[in-house]
Amino acid sequence: MMLPGETSFPSSIHRAKGLRSLLIGNCGDPWLGAALPDVMKHLTCIRSLNLSRSLIEELPKEVGKLIHLRHLNLEVCRALVSLPETMCDLCNLQSLDVIRCWSLKELPLAIVKLVNLRHLCIDGSGVAFMPKGIERLTCLRTLDCFIVCGGGENESKAANLRELKNLDHIGGSLVIKNRQGGGIEDTAEAQLIKNKKRLLRLELIFGDNHEDGNLIEVLHPPSDLERLSIWRYGGIVLPNWMMALTRLQMLQLSYCGNVEVLPPLGRLPNLESLALMKVGVRRLDAGFLGIEEVENANINEGEIARVTAFPKLKNLWISYLSKLEEWDGIERRVGEEDATTTSIFIIMPQLQHLEIAYCPLLRALPDYVLAAPLQVLRVSSCPDLSKRYGKEKGEDWHKICHIPKV
Repeated sequence: MMLPGETSFPSSIHRAKGLRSLLIGNCGDPWLGAALPDVMKHLTCIRSLNLSRSLIEELPKEVGKLIHLRHLNLEVCRALVSLPETMCDLCNLQSLDVIRCWSLKELPLAIVKLVNLRHLCIDGSGVAFMPKGIERLTCLRTLDCFIVCGGGENESKAANLRELKNLDHIGGSLVIKNRQGGGIEDTAEAQLIKNKKRLLRLELIFGDNHEDGNLIEVLHPPSDLERLSIWRYGGIVLPNWMMALTRLQMLQLSYCGNVEVLPPLGRLPNLESLALMKVGVRRLDAGFLGIEEVENANINEGEIARVTAFPKLKNLWISYLSKLEEWDGIERRVGEEDATTTSIFIIMPQLQHLEIAYCPLLRALPDYVLAAPLQVLRVSSCPDLSKRYGKEKGEDWHKICHIPKV
């Protein structure tokens, strides 16, 4: 046990010459930072060092002597301000984790020397840019966040978005933060992330810039992507590649206020969850469902066109769509009395959970939503909807009273 004011580890650690792994996580003792330089002199064989959730303000330069170190975990070291350049001498380092190190503003510029690095986790930290030359780390399997500063005092030492192109083996989740709308001019370079076949989850965070429309086309993800989130997109039109994501299961569009028309999302065959928040749409119509072209198509006499939109959608969240006025239903018509053709539309046949909040202009729900197998319907801060479907008193209460949780 440490005594007050003591600045060293138990003496037994000095005799542990063959120690391979050391965990000092969740340590709130102020002596740790002062004791670490001495300890590191005795950890010559260490392979894994875990200092997560400790109160250290800096990693001592002596860490550069731990030449066998493969894993360094500094997760949630919230007081950590800097990492020493000597850390970049750790030629065997395979993983570095600085997730939620809020006070850490940049990575060592020489980190690009760590050519054996496979996992670099920085999401939720204070890191403001990626060091120039990050493209050399071609062994990377995990890069959870790529930050483009796009100008300012860090521009000369910061990587641009092009450096993502050579990091072919990145998989799992990736967040791209484009803070100032810069980073790439040549929109022909469309293979920045499309060739990353192991990438399953992508989050794009823009800066409400009108040029985002050109940039987003360059960020064409692989076709096997399962989850996509787009934040603060300043463009008017969503990217053409979105409808090619046939394996997409979750889509979130947030703070895309300039987008007034959505692509035909109903055609995404595997979409299970859709969240729309602060998007500038005024109407959800047949184009949103992806059935507009079918309605206008030429159907041979006597034929029946069967179309399913959102075939696997189970969860739908709509919030803060302040301009949304109409959510069109689908009338099943055979036309005039002598009509010999018809179209049958099946819309959201698996929808179970619907939440609508802060859509003050929306007046009614479409017929296909009311016919869906909903288990949960939540409506808040939508005065017209609340009046229309109010419990027992609303004129259309009878249309939703069968839903188990309203």
